[in-house]
Amino acid sequence: MDIQLARRIVEALADRIVAEADTLTALDQAIGDGDHGLNMKRGFEAVRAELDALAAGGVPALWSGVGRTLVMKVGGASGPLYGTLFLQLGKSWPATPDAAGLARCLEEAVAAVAARGKSQAGQKTMLDVLLPVAARVAAGDRPAALRAHAAAAAEATVPMLAERGRASFLKERSIGHLDPGAHSSRLMIEAVCDVLEELG
Repeated sequence: MDIQLARRIVEALADRIVAEADTLTALDQAIGDGDHGLNMKRGFEAVRAELDALAAGGVPALWSGVGRTLVMKVGGASGPLYGTLFLQLGKSWPATPDAAGLARCLEEAVAAVAARGKSQAGQKTMLDVLLPVAARVAAGDRPAALRAHAAAAAEATVPMLAERGRASFLKERSIGHLDPGAHSSRLMIEAVCDVLEELG
């Protein structure tokens, strides 16, 4: 992966999140603070505005720069968590980004999110999408399969009881709702898959 491809991926992430901000807000109004869409939109608009500078230092610096921007611009828990994901991608980025190295890098980034949020799979969070998709990347799945896994994993949060974040305050009333963080993770994975599929 070169800087041109990494930049295209960041642009695709920003475009998808900004386009789906209202949907994310509606999901968060049901079981959270109602600001997930607005916060994520603000963060990725800032990333898009700063992209030339962020991309000037190469791929690891780009991921780290995205992470720092999200930490600073996205409110609530999502900023630190998504920021941690990208910061760790920058730290773990392999010198030779082959398939195995990229899979390890992604797994380390998702593990960093789990550590930051003190969370794990099954608690109705973004990890319910990120963890299984990272495992499928390690298994060598192609973009179409990853997209399907992300969609299924996000939908699987609907019957879950929230155990982390604002939604956990609702206890049983959180059941029956799609987790906003899981959905934003799904959108981001779909955006990456779109770019990769364009390459063939």
